[in-house]
Order: sequence, then structure tokens, then C-alpha cells
Amino acid sequence: MLVTRRHFGAIALSTCLTSACSAPKPTEHEKLTVAAASNLMGVFDQIAASFHQETGIEVLLSYGSTAQLARQIENGAPFDVFAAADKEHIAQLADSGKVVASSTIIYARGKLALWIPDGDKTGVRTLHDLTRPEVRFIAIAQPELAPYGKAAVEALKASSLWETLQPKIIYGSNIGMARQYAATGNADATLTALSLVVEDAGIVLALDPKLYDPIDQAAGVVASSTNREAARDYVKFLARPAARTIFREGGYGLPQP
Repeated sequence: MLVTRRHFGAIALSTCLTSACSAPKPTEHEKLTVAAASNLMGVFDQIAASFHQETGIEVLLSYGSTAQLARQIENGAPFDVFAAADKEHIAQLADSGKVVASSTIIYARGKLALWIPDGDKTGVRTLHDLTRPEVRFIAIAQPELAPYGKAAVEALKASSLWETLQPKIIYGSNIGMARQYAATGNADATLTALSLVVEDAGIVLALDPKLYDPIDQAAGVVASSTNREAARDYVKFLARPAARTIFREGGYGLPQP
């Protein structure tokens, strides 16, 4: 699927606070801190705003790579909810008692995409076009830290391109940083989350999901949360119709309800 977009989506690269002015004013305890994988930037801002509007609970979002956020939770970081870019990290934290096992859900299936900001200049229209000399650098997230980085390596290997393209690969610490390399011209292309580039200018190519293992994204309540009831409500909200619509429009697949 080849998509040409003309609008650059703004992505916040730091922790952000999302609120809705029409919602009732929350009390001091009606706040949640949510650790969210970097691919959720933008989409989770919308979901947090919708959740706030419905419940009056403010949501503080902290974005990062799944592995880094999981490590912070293991070390006692004061998060209420963890939304990962895979299900493995959630399962591991549930096994160790750091995430409440009964609270976990798979809320979305991620899609891997190739984004070429200046597609006309490089002439890239397929994954195999990345071998063209006009493509000097290709950004991906570090595969040991980010599930989308792992999926990018899997897709290139499945396409018999990894050995050829490996010298061109540069790594971002998370999927948002990999996208930023391409957005700033430090890379000619990036393999990233479709959700991060679905509205961006240039060439957006959604890759065949058969090229990489399914990116099932899971979430759960952090066991050390002091606001477990609200945290459970937030996790459940991720499966509600309002959130599913945001996920679908934002470039994700959906699990069966």
C-alpha cells in the first residue's frame, strides 16, 4: 500500500500532560502516570484527552522505548500504567509481580512502515529500492530496545536485504528517534511505526505484515501504583470503542473485542 501525504504530524518528544477543559476539575488524587512506548505518540495524546473528558482524571504520559520503560518499572519508577509496544515485556513484568497480571490486555497490533520524506528525490517506491545509491542512511530503532526495531530487522532479512543494507543502517534509541532522523534529513528513509508517519508528507509504504512477527501491543497496571482503580479504568478504556476508533484511524490493527 503506497500512500502520499501532504501534512506533517507534530510529535512530542518529551513527557506531556493531556487534559480536557470541558471535564470536571479532578481532585488531587485523580491523576495517572502512564509509561507509553514511543510509537504511541499522538495516538495516546488523543486517548488521554478522551479519557480525561469522560472521567475527569488527568493523564501524564511518559514516552520511551519499551525496554527502557520496562527497566524503569523494574527499578520502581512511579508509573500507574505501562503500555508497551509488545506483549513480551508486559508478560515478563507480570511474571515478576511488577505488573498486575489480571489487568493486562492486548490493545492494538502495530504496523511497520517505510517512510521516505523526499521520495521524489530518492526514487524509492519499494523496499528493494533502498539499495539505490541515492539512499545513504536508513534509520531504525535499536532492535534490542524497541519491538519496531526488531520488526524492521526481521522485514529486511525476510526480504533478503539485510546484508546489503546493514552498512546504511543507523539506530535510534526508540522508534520516535528513528523517525526524527528521517524528518531532520539525517537519514534518507526510516522503517518505523505506521502510526507515526501515516499523516506525513513524502512516501509512506505499509510493509507486508508477513515479513515480520506480529507486533501485538499490551498494557497493564503497574503493581506499585497508588491509584489502581483509576489505572484499571484506563487500561479498560483502551479497549473501548472511542479508543479503538483512535487506534484504527491512527494506523493500528485491532484485536478482537
